[in-house]
Amino acid sequence: MKILKKNQIVISVIALMLVAAGYLNYSSQLSQEVSSKEAQEQYDYAGIGDAKLVDSEEIVGEENTIKETMANSTQNKQNEEKDNQQNNTQNTVETNANEAQNDYFTSSRLERDKMYSEMLEAYQKILQNTNISEEQKSISSKEVANINNTKNAIMISENLIRTKGFEDVVIFVNDSSVSIVVKAQKLEQNQIAQIQNIISRELNAQISNINISTK
Repeated sequence: MKILKKNQIVISVIALMLVAAGYLNYSSQLSQEVSSKEAQEQYDYAGIGDAKLVDSEEIVGEENTIKETMANSTQNKQNEEKDNQQNNTQNTVETNANEAQNDYFTSSRLERDKMYSEMLEAYQKILQNTNISEEQKSISSKEVANINNTKNAIMISENLIRTKGFEDVVIFVNDSSVSIVVKAQKLEQNQIAQIQNIISRELNAQISNINISTK
């Protein structure tokens, strides 16, 4: 009977030891799983943090690229506007210079023709005045003829000079002296000779009395 009780006690102790071993094994596995889970979570969290950091850097880089692109675009636009303003200013200056030249030739001819018209009108009044002597009327008639002949000769000379390739020209006659202004940067010697030949032939002027200039 004592032997049986002793065996039961041994069996009970062994059973308790097995239960304790099983509990310890379970606790160890559970602790390892928890540790492994925490480690994974920390790794994942670290990975997420790294990912966020990388994305943030990329976004900053993209923003800088956009800013640089916009800045370059603005600078290019400003440069284009500056170039256009300079070109427009240069074109305006050249246009104004050309207009001034054209105005000179046009206004000079108008003033010259106006002078001749006034002279003709004055001589016509003399011819129509009954109180003027016949001698004075004869002189006035000759002056009227001379003025008309000079006007015609000037018109012919200007047209002939233009046919030589000159854009514009104006001629002034003062007694025996003739002044010619040609629209050109400069004149070659052969061009000067052509103008002199035309003026001497059409206006009966001496070469020494012909003055040629450019404008």
